[in-house]
Amino acid sequence: MNDALTATMQRVIRRDIQDMHAYAVQPSAGFVKLDTMENPYRLPVHLQRALAERLGAVAINRYPAERNEDLRLALKRFADVPADCELMLGNGSDELISLLALACDLPGAVFMAPLPGFVMYAMSAALQGIRFVGVPLTADFELDEPAMLAAIARDKPALLYLAYPNNPTANLWDAGTIERCIRAVGEVGGLVVMDEAYQPFASRDSMAWLRTYPHVLVMRTMSKFGLAGVRIGYLIGRSVLIGELDKLRPPFNVSVLNAEAGLFAIEHAGEYAGQAEAIRSERDALQARLAVLPSVRPYPSQANMILTRVPDAARAFAGMKARGVLVKNVSALHPLLANCLRLTVGTPDENVQMLAALTAALND
Repeated sequence: MNDALTATMQRVIRRDIQDMHAYAVQPSAGFVKLDTMENPYRLPVHLQRALAERLGAVAINRYPAERNEDLRLALKRFADVPADCELMLGNGSDELISLLALACDLPGAVFMAPLPGFVMYAMSAALQGIRFVGVPLTADFELDEPAMLAAIARDKPALLYLAYPNNPTANLWDAGTIERCIRAVGEVGGLVVMDEAYQPFASRDSMAWLRTYPHVLVMRTMSKFGLAGVRIGYLIGRSVLIGELDKLRPPFNVSVLNAEAGLFAIEHAGEYAGQAEAIRSERDALQARLAVLPSVRPYPSQANMILTRVPDAARAFAGMKARGVLVKNVSALHPLLANCLRLTVGTPDENVQMLAALTAALND
Protein backbone atom coordinates (compact mmCIF):
# COMPACT_ATOMS: atom_id res chain seq x y z
CA MET A 1 0.00 0.00 0.00
CA ASN A 2 1.13 3.57 -0.68
CA ASP A 3 3.02 4.84 2.40
CA ALA A 4 1.35 8.26 2.25
CA LEU A 5 -2.11 6.70 2.12
CA THR A 6 -1.23 4.40 5.02
CA ALA A 7 -0.18 7.39 7.09
CA THR A 8 -3.36 9.26 6.18
CA MET A 9 -5.54 6.30 7.12
CA GLN A 10 -3.79 5.97 10.46
CA ARG A 11 -4.42 9.64 11.13
CA VAL A 12 -8.05 9.96 10.04
CA ILE A 13 -9.62 6.52 10.68
CA ARG A 14 -10.41 5.58 14.26
CA ARG A 15 -7.95 3.10 15.75
CA ASP A 16 -10.71 0.85 17.09
CA ILE A 17 -12.16 0.53 13.58
CA GLN A 18 -8.73 -0.31 12.15
CA ASP A 19 -8.51 -3.10 14.73
CA MET A 20 -11.96 -4.51 13.93
CA HIS A 21 -12.87 -7.27 11.47
CA ALA A 22 -15.59 -6.76 8.90
CA TYR A 23 -18.72 -8.92 8.99
CA ALA A 24 -17.75 -12.03 7.03
CA VAL A 25 -19.99 -13.55 4.34
CA GLN A 26 -19.02 -16.95 2.96
CA PRO A 27 -18.82 -17.33 -0.84
CA SER A 28 -21.69 -19.65 -1.73
CA ALA A 29 -21.75 -20.10 -5.51
CA GLY A 30 -22.16 -23.75 -6.42
CA PHE A 31 -23.14 -24.87 -2.90
CA VAL A 32 -26.35 -26.01 -1.30
CA LYS A 33 -26.62 -22.78 0.67
CA LEU A 34 -27.79 -23.41 4.23
CA ASP A 35 -25.68 -20.94 6.19
CA THR A 36 -27.66 -17.68 6.46
CA MET A 37 -31.23 -18.59 7.51
CA GLU A 38 -32.84 -17.56 4.24
CA ASN A 39 -36.26 -18.73 3.13
CA PRO A 40 -35.33 -21.37 0.50
CA TYR A 41 -38.52 -20.98 -1.54
CA ARG A 42 -38.96 -18.70 -4.53
CA LEU A 43 -42.31 -17.38 -5.69
CA PRO A 44 -44.34 -19.46 -8.14
CA VAL A 45 -43.71 -18.50 -11.76
CA HIS A 46 -47.00 -16.67 -12.17
CA LEU A 47 -46.21 -14.45 -9.17
CA GLN A 48 -42.65 -13.88 -10.40
CA ARG A 49 -44.13 -12.56 -13.64
CA ALA A 50 -46.64 -10.40 -11.81
CA LEU A 51 -43.87 -8.94 -9.63
CA ALA A 52 -41.69 -8.29 -12.67
CA GLU A 53 -44.53 -6.38 -14.28
CA ARG A 54 -45.03 -4.32 -11.11
CA LEU A 55 -41.34 -3.50 -10.79
CA GLY A 56 -41.10 -2.63 -14.48
CA ALA A 57 -43.76 0.05 -14.01
CA VAL A 58 -42.05 1.70 -11.03
CA ALA A 59 -40.95 5.31 -11.51
CA ILE A 60 -37.28 4.76 -10.72
CA ASN A 61 -36.55 8.34 -11.82
CA ARG A 62 -38.31 9.57 -8.67
CA TYR A 63 -37.35 9.41 -5.00
CA PRO A 64 -39.35 6.78 -3.11
CA ALA A 65 -41.01 8.98 -0.47
CA GLU A 66 -44.65 8.21 -1.30
CA ARG A 67 -44.09 4.49 -1.89
CA ASN A 68 -42.15 4.21 1.39
CA GLU A 69 -45.14 5.69 3.17
CA ASP A 70 -47.46 3.23 1.41
CA LEU A 71 -45.25 0.38 2.62
CA ARG A 72 -45.10 1.75 6.16
CA LEU A 73 -48.88 1.95 6.38
CA ALA A 74 -49.31 -1.52 4.86
CA LEU A 75 -46.88 -2.98 7.41
CA LYS A 76 -48.77 -1.24 10.23
CA ARG A 77 -51.94 -3.02 9.15
CA PHE A 78 -50.14 -6.33 8.54
CA ALA A 79 -48.46 -6.29 11.98
CA ASP A 80 -51.62 -5.06 13.74
CA VAL A 81 -49.74 -2.16 15.33
CA PRO A 82 -51.55 -0.80 18.43
CA ALA A 83 -53.27 2.57 18.08
CA ASP A 84 -50.81 4.35 20.39
CA CYS A 85 -47.79 3.02 18.49
CA GLU A 86 -46.03 3.84 15.24
CA LEU A 87 -43.81 1.97 12.79
CA MET A 88 -40.46 3.06 11.35
CA LEU A 89 -38.84 1.53 8.25
CA GLY A 90 -35.22 0.44 8.05
CA ASN A 91 -32.96 -0.81 5.31
CA GLY A 92 -33.02 -4.20 6.98
CA SER A 93 -32.84 -4.60 10.75
CA ASP A 94 -29.13 -3.79 10.64
CA GLU A 95 -29.84 -0.15 9.85
CA LEU A 96 -32.36 0.07 12.67
CA ILE A 97 -29.80 -1.34 15.10
CA SER A 98 -27.29 1.28 13.94
CA LEU A 99 -29.83 4.09 14.29
CA LEU A 100 -30.70 2.96 17.82
CA ALA A 101 -27.02 3.14 18.73
CA LEU A 102 -26.75 6.61 17.25
CA ALA A 103 -29.87 7.81 19.07
CA CYS A 104 -28.82 6.45 22.48
CA ASP A 105 -25.16 7.50 22.34
CA LEU A 106 -25.06 9.52 25.54
CA PRO A 107 -22.02 9.72 27.87
CA GLY A 108 -21.82 6.60 30.01
CA ALA A 109 -24.50 4.71 28.06
CA VAL A 110 -24.45 0.90 28.24
CA PHE A 111 -25.99 -1.55 25.77
CA MET A 112 -26.72 -5.09 26.92
CA ALA A 113 -27.69 -8.44 25.41
CA PRO A 114 -27.49 -12.11 26.31
CA LEU A 115 -24.60 -14.03 24.75
CA PRO A 116 -24.28 -15.82 22.44
CA GLY A 117 -26.48 -13.55 20.37
CA PHE A 118 -26.65 -11.52 17.17
CA VAL A 119 -23.23 -9.99 16.55
CA MET A 120 -24.61 -6.65 15.31
CA TYR A 121 -25.76 -5.63 18.79
CA ALA A 122 -22.19 -5.45 20.09
CA MET A 123 -20.78 -4.19 16.79
CA SER A 124 -23.21 -1.27 16.56
CA ALA A 125 -22.36 -0.28 20.12
CA ALA A 126 -18.62 -0.46 19.40
CA LEU A 127 -18.96 1.70 16.30
CA GLN A 128 -20.61 4.41 18.42
CA GLY A 129 -18.13 4.05 21.28
CA ILE A 130 -20.83 2.68 23.58
CA ARG A 131 -19.92 0.13 26.25
CA PHE A 132 -21.50 -3.25 25.56
CA VAL A 133 -22.24 -5.76 28.33
CA GLY A 134 -22.90 -9.35 27.32
CA VAL A 135 -24.55 -11.66 29.84
CA PRO A 136 -23.87 -15.37 29.17
CA LEU A 137 -26.79 -17.73 28.74
CA THR A 138 -26.96 -20.96 30.72
CA ALA A 139 -25.35 -24.12 29.35
CA ASP A 140 -28.70 -25.00 27.72
CA PHE A 141 -28.97 -21.50 26.16
CA GLU A 142 -31.68 -20.23 28.49
CA LEU A 143 -31.64 -16.75 30.03
CA ASP A 144 -29.69 -16.75 33.28
CA GLU A 145 -32.25 -14.76 35.23
CA PRO A 146 -30.17 -13.98 38.35
CA ALA A 147 -27.22 -12.88 36.18
CA MET A 148 -29.45 -10.79 33.91
CA LEU A 149 -31.20 -9.01 36.78
CA ALA A 150 -27.89 -8.38 38.56
CA ALA A 151 -26.35 -6.94 35.38
CA ILE A 152 -29.37 -4.69 34.77
CA ALA A 153 -29.24 -3.37 38.35
CA ARG A 154 -25.47 -2.86 38.19
CA ASP A 155 -25.01 -1.38 34.69
CA LYS A 156 -28.41 0.31 34.17
CA PRO A 157 -28.50 -0.30 30.40
CA ALA A 158 -29.89 2.34 28.10
CA LEU A 159 -30.81 -0.49 25.74
CA LEU A 160 -31.36 -4.22 26.27
CA TYR A 161 -31.68 -6.43 23.19
CA LEU A 162 -33.64 -9.66 23.58
CA ALA A 163 -33.85 -11.74 20.41
CA TYR A 164 -37.04 -13.80 20.36
CA PRO A 165 -36.19 -16.43 19.04
CA ASN A 166 -32.46 -16.01 19.61
CA ASN A 167 -29.74 -16.21 16.96
CA PRO A 168 -27.81 -18.55 16.76
CA THR A 169 -29.47 -20.72 19.43
CA ALA A 170 -32.95 -20.57 17.80
CA ASN A 171 -34.87 -20.91 21.08
CA LEU A 172 -37.64 -18.90 22.73
CA TRP A 173 -36.70 -17.97 26.29
CA ASP A 174 -39.00 -18.32 29.28
CA ALA A 175 -41.71 -15.66 29.11
CA GLY A 176 -41.71 -15.01 32.85
CA THR A 177 -37.96 -14.39 32.87
CA ILE A 178 -38.27 -12.01 29.92
CA GLU A 179 -41.04 -10.04 31.59
CA ARG A 180 -39.03 -9.67 34.79
CA CYS A 181 -36.06 -8.40 32.75
CA ILE A 182 -38.36 -5.93 30.95
CA ARG A 183 -39.61 -4.61 34.29
CA ALA A 184 -36.08 -4.32 35.65
CA VAL A 185 -34.92 -2.29 32.64
CA GLY A 186 -37.96 -0.04 33.03
CA GLU A 187 -37.02 0.58 36.66
CA VAL A 188 -33.56 1.86 35.64
CA GLY A 189 -34.98 4.02 32.83
CA GLY A 190 -33.88 1.97 29.82
CA LEU A 191 -35.40 0.62 26.63
CA VAL A 192 -35.93 -3.02 25.64
CA VAL A 193 -35.78 -4.08 21.98
CA MET A 194 -37.47 -7.39 21.26
CA ASP A 195 -35.80 -8.57 18.05
CA GLU A 196 -38.29 -10.79 16.23
CA ALA A 197 -36.32 -11.52 13.07
CA TYR A 198 -37.55 -15.14 13.10
CA GLN A 199 -41.15 -14.41 14.11
CA PRO A 200 -42.70 -16.21 11.07
CA PHE A 201 -41.42 -19.53 12.46
CA ALA A 202 -42.13 -19.05 16.17
CA SER A 203 -45.11 -20.09 18.27
CA ARG A 204 -45.14 -16.85 20.29
CA ASP A 205 -44.37 -13.16 19.76
CA SER A 206 -43.69 -10.03 21.83
CA MET A 207 -46.70 -7.88 21.00
CA ALA A 208 -48.31 -8.31 24.44
CA TRP A 209 -45.19 -6.82 26.07
CA LEU A 210 -45.24 -3.96 23.57
CA ARG A 211 -48.83 -3.17 24.53
CA THR A 212 -48.11 -3.39 28.26
CA TYR A 213 -44.76 -1.63 28.65
CA PRO A 214 -44.12 1.78 27.02
CA HIS A 215 -40.33 1.25 27.03
CA VAL A 216 -40.56 -1.89 24.84
CA LEU A 217 -39.88 -1.80 21.10
CA VAL A 218 -40.47 -4.68 18.66
CA MET A 219 -38.13 -5.06 15.70
CA ARG A 220 -38.96 -7.27 12.72
CA THR A 221 -37.63 -7.92 9.24
CA MET A 222 -39.06 -9.09 5.94
CA SER A 223 -35.84 -11.03 5.29
CA LYS A 224 -36.98 -14.26 6.96
CA PHE A 225 -40.49 -13.66 5.63
CA GLY A 226 -38.95 -14.41 2.23
CA LEU A 227 -37.40 -11.13 1.07
CA ALA A 228 -33.79 -11.34 2.28
CA GLY A 229 -32.62 -9.71 -0.94
CA VAL A 230 -35.01 -6.78 -0.55
CA ARG A 231 -33.66 -5.43 2.80
CA ILE A 232 -36.70 -4.20 4.70
CA GLY A 233 -36.80 -4.02 8.48
CA TYR A 234 -39.25 -2.23 10.75
CA LEU A 235 -39.40 -1.03 14.32
CA ILE A 236 -42.62 -0.68 16.34
CA GLY A 237 -42.97 1.39 19.51
CA ARG A 238 -44.89 4.18 21.20
CA SER A 239 -45.54 7.02 18.77
CA VAL A 240 -43.56 9.59 20.75
CA LEU A 241 -40.53 7.28 20.93
CA ILE A 242 -40.62 6.30 17.26
CA GLY A 243 -40.97 9.98 16.41
CA GLU A 244 -37.64 10.73 18.07
CA LEU A 245 -35.85 7.75 16.48
CA ASP A 246 -37.27 8.52 13.05
CA LYS A 247 -35.42 11.85 13.03
CA LEU A 248 -32.22 9.86 12.39
CA ARG A 249 -33.58 7.78 9.52
CA PRO A 250 -32.31 8.79 6.07
CA PRO A 251 -35.36 10.10 4.18
CA PHE A 252 -35.10 7.62 1.30
CA ASN A 253 -33.55 4.62 3.08
CA VAL A 254 -35.75 2.04 1.32
CA SER A 255 -35.53 2.09 -2.47
CA VAL A 256 -38.69 2.38 -4.51
CA LEU A 257 -38.05 -1.06 -6.02
CA ASN A 258 -37.68 -2.60 -2.57
CA ALA A 259 -40.79 -0.84 -1.33
CA GLU A 260 -42.77 -2.14 -4.29
CA ALA A 261 -41.51 -5.68 -3.68
CA GLY A 262 -42.47 -5.37 -0.01
CA LEU A 263 -45.98 -4.20 -0.89
CA PHE A 264 -46.33 -7.06 -3.36
CA ALA A 265 -45.28 -9.54 -0.65
CA ILE A 266 -47.86 -8.20 1.81
CA GLU A 267 -50.55 -8.49 -0.85
CA HIS A 268 -49.56 -12.15 -1.27
CA ALA A 269 -48.97 -12.88 2.41
CA GLY A 270 -50.82 -16.16 2.11
CA GLU A 271 -48.14 -17.50 -0.24
CA TYR A 272 -45.42 -16.63 2.26
CA ALA A 273 -47.44 -18.06 5.15
CA GLY A 274 -47.56 -21.34 3.27
CA GLN A 275 -43.80 -21.24 2.81
CA ALA A 276 -43.31 -20.60 6.53
CA GLU A 277 -45.53 -23.56 7.37
CA ALA A 278 -43.48 -25.79 5.05
CA ILE A 279 -40.27 -24.60 6.72
CA ARG A 280 -41.66 -25.29 10.21
CA SER A 281 -42.68 -28.79 9.12
CA GLU A 282 -39.25 -29.46 7.59
CA ARG A 283 -37.57 -28.07 10.71
CA ASP A 284 -39.39 -30.52 12.96
CA ALA A 285 -38.64 -33.45 10.65
CA LEU A 286 -34.99 -32.42 10.36
CA GLN A 287 -34.67 -32.13 14.12
CA ALA A 288 -35.96 -35.67 14.55
CA ARG A 289 -33.51 -37.00 11.97
CA LEU A 290 -30.59 -35.18 13.56
CA ALA A 291 -31.49 -36.54 16.99
CA VAL A 292 -30.83 -40.15 15.93
CA LEU A 293 -27.35 -39.46 14.54
CA PRO A 294 -24.63 -40.74 16.87
CA SER A 295 -22.83 -38.04 18.89
CA VAL A 296 -25.06 -35.28 17.49
CA ARG A 297 -27.18 -32.99 19.67
CA PRO A 298 -29.72 -30.73 17.97
CA TYR A 299 -31.15 -28.04 20.26
CA PRO A 300 -34.86 -27.08 20.29
CA SER A 301 -35.71 -24.52 17.61
CA GLN A 302 -38.46 -21.98 17.06
CA ALA A 303 -36.68 -20.44 14.05
CA ASN A 304 -35.69 -21.61 10.57
CA MET A 305 -32.36 -22.95 11.80
CA ILE A 306 -31.20 -25.67 14.17
CA LEU A 307 -28.17 -25.28 16.40
CA THR A 308 -26.41 -28.64 16.44
CA ARG A 309 -23.47 -29.80 18.53
CA VAL A 310 -21.12 -32.34 16.95
CA PRO A 311 -17.86 -33.95 18.13
CA ASP A 312 -15.67 -31.74 15.92
CA ALA A 313 -17.40 -28.77 14.28
CA ALA A 314 -14.40 -27.68 12.18
CA ARG A 315 -14.01 -31.17 10.73
CA ALA A 316 -17.75 -31.57 10.13
CA PHE A 317 -17.99 -28.14 8.49
CA ALA A 318 -15.06 -28.88 6.17
CA GLY A 319 -16.45 -32.30 5.31
CA MET A 320 -19.87 -30.90 4.47
CA LYS A 321 -18.36 -28.11 2.40
CA ALA A 322 -16.26 -30.64 0.46
CA ARG A 323 -19.54 -32.38 -0.38
CA GLY A 324 -21.15 -29.17 -1.65
CA VAL A 325 -23.19 -28.18 1.40
CA LEU A 326 -22.50 -24.86 3.11
CA VAL A 327 -23.56 -24.37 6.74
CA LYS A 328 -22.27 -22.07 9.49
CA ASN A 329 -19.61 -23.07 12.00
CA VAL A 330 -20.45 -20.87 14.99
CA SER A 331 -17.95 -22.46 17.39
CA ALA A 332 -15.73 -19.39 17.57
CA LEU A 333 -18.53 -16.96 18.40
CA HIS A 334 -18.74 -17.87 22.10
CA PRO A 335 -17.37 -20.57 24.44
CA LEU A 336 -20.90 -21.91 24.99
CA LEU A 337 -21.03 -22.71 21.26
CA ALA A 338 -18.02 -25.02 21.24
CA ASN A 339 -18.33 -27.55 18.39
CA CYS A 340 -21.67 -26.17 17.27
CA LEU A 341 -22.94 -25.84 13.71
CA ARG A 342 -25.92 -23.69 12.74
CA LEU A 343 -27.98 -25.49 10.11
CA THR A 344 -30.50 -23.48 8.09
CA VAL A 345 -33.68 -25.35 7.24
CA GLY A 346 -33.89 -25.73 3.46
CA THR A 347 -36.22 -27.41 1.02
CA PRO A 348 -36.91 -31.14 1.49
CA ASP A 349 -34.28 -31.99 -1.13
CA GLU A 350 -31.72 -29.62 0.38
CA ASN A 351 -32.29 -31.08 3.83
CA VAL A 352 -31.72 -34.60 2.51
CA GLN A 353 -28.45 -33.46 0.96
CA MET A 354 -27.45 -31.70 4.19
CA LEU A 355 -28.12 -34.78 6.32
CA ALA A 356 -26.21 -36.98 3.91
CA ALA A 357 -23.24 -34.59 3.91
CA LEU A 358 -23.26 -34.30 7.71
CA THR A 359 -23.49 -38.07 8.16
CA ALA A 360 -20.59 -38.64 5.76
CA ALA A 361 -18.53 -35.83 7.34
CA LEU A 362 -18.97 -37.35 10.80
CA ASN A 363 -17.51 -40.61 9.48
CA ASP A 364 -14.48 -39.00 7.78
